[in-house]
Amino acid sequence: MTWAGFAQQLINGISLGSLYALVAIGYTMVYGILRLINFAHGDFLMVAAYLGIFGLAMFSLPWPVAFLAALAITGLLGALLERGAYRPLRRAPRLSLLISAIGASFLLENLALVFLGGRPLPFPTPAVFAGSFQVAGLYIPRLSLLIPGITLILLAALFVLVSHTRTGMALRALAHDWEATALLGINVNRLISLTFILGSILAGVGGLLWAMKYPQVNPFLGVLPGLKAFIAAVLGGIGNLAGAVVGGLVLGILEVLLVAWFPAWSGYRDAFAFVLLIIVLLASPTGLLGESIMEDKL
Repeated sequence: MTWAGFAQQLINGISLGSLYALVAIGYTMVYGILRLINFAHGDFLMVAAYLGIFGLAMFSLPWPVAFLAALAITGLLGALLERGAYRPLRRAPRLSLLISAIGASFLLENLALVFLGGRPLPFPTPAVFAGSFQVAGLYIPRLSLLIPGITLILLAALFVLVSHTRTGMALRALAHDWEATALLGINVNRLISLTFILGSILAGVGGLLWAMKYPQVNPFLGVLPGLKAFIAAVLGGIGNLAGAVVGGLVLGILEVLLVAWFPAWSGYRDAFAFVLLIIVLLASPTGLLGESIMEDKL
């Protein structure tokens, strides 16, 4: 592979890894608060993508309005999921919460299958996100630059929220000790709902970007990206925001390079993610960035 070819694949890998990172951040936020792996989280990609189609194609809304509405509804759905599926089981054994999360994932997928059908729908990508350009012989889709940029902006905003606001201070306290946080007069339920809203919105952003990058939407759109985002979160050190981003980028880059270097193995690209997870956990069970204390996680 030439240097130009390597640079081309590196751009593609960073773009894919940024999508994984967006979704992985949501996994990390929920885990940092509830110690819960929210397996329904990946399905919010699908929800946001379908909502984007409705806004753009059915209601002919301008793309900023359609996307903001899709993200708002996705965030609201995340809060409703926490209220209905997780809050009643908060003091139950962890296994009950895990089963509830898996059940919620199946529910979302099958509701979409029943009401929207199993046939993939094309996603009407707005012109501002379409197109590409060439630089030094490299073919660069516009989305390949926008996706990492959007990821960095959202991650920076999240860090500001968590590190420099009273709400962020309360979230860090909640991650450290629920009971002490409640004794301070902080509304624990409201903070947990906020965590689900933010995580769901990030997944929704990932879903809209994914649908524009791979413009077909079906009820199971979020399954594989959701699993890979979970792998990315674990690779980076689940519970660590920066680790989620690092894990996503590492996974995306290695996945793309694997296909570029070994085209005959392209059918195994999904299996590669799980093999990589096993190798990293055997070498470092706490992920690439190691174990992080509660205050560092959020």
